[in-house]
Amino acid sequence: MTAHDAKAGDVARQPIGRFLDALAARVPAPGGGATAALHAAQAAALLSMVARYTTGKKYADCANLVAVVIEVADVGRAAALRLASEDATAFTAVTEAYGLPRDTPEDTERRSAAIAAALAAAAGPPAKVIRVARSLVSLAEALLPVANPNVITDVAAAAEAARAAATTARLNVEINLGGIRHEQVRSELLDVVALVDPLTERAAAVERSVRAALT
Repeated sequence: MTAHDAKAGDVARQPIGRFLDALAARVPAPGGGATAALHAAQAAALLSMVARYTTGKKYADCANLVAVVIEVADVGRAAALRLASEDATAFTAVTEAYGLPRDTPEDTERRSAAIAAALAAAAGPPAKVIRVARSLVSLAEALLPVANPNVITDVAAAAEAARAAATTARLNVEINLGGIRHEQVRSELLDVVALVDPLTERAAAVERSVRAALT
């Protein structure tokens, strides 16, 4: 593994400026998959922040719900950061597989098998991001009715970030599907992709509700 690969695979510990420099560079990773995961991490962080502002005597009636939101959102943020790192590492493996020799028929077959396996592995992190994003939209829906009104727009921002996470991750699943040979893996990935459109509709509903509350 090169020094760049080590950095690409350690997204969670990078300063944001360094991550963006790597994202802007002509290198295979980080890319859209890591970006999707960071969208999810930001959504989770926003929900945690809103929930922490929704505490105290004024919010005693919803204390249990708020505690659950904080716990689940904090776990989701950590999971999303791990997935950002996993995605960068997995995509680097794809580029390495494409670089394998194909001088003989045996080489070509080994290369094809390695590419198929690497693509299946690379689809895993963004598929998990979609599931994380779905859970975050659920948290936004639960938190919205009780959230501190001073930070209610951040609930909508979280829902929008979760939506961006899901739609971006979907692209990174779909681009890998064509090269995946294992039918069960393909079927499972398609099932995850099917979650995205309903998720985006729910996120949009949260945003509309918040905007309506501002008028």
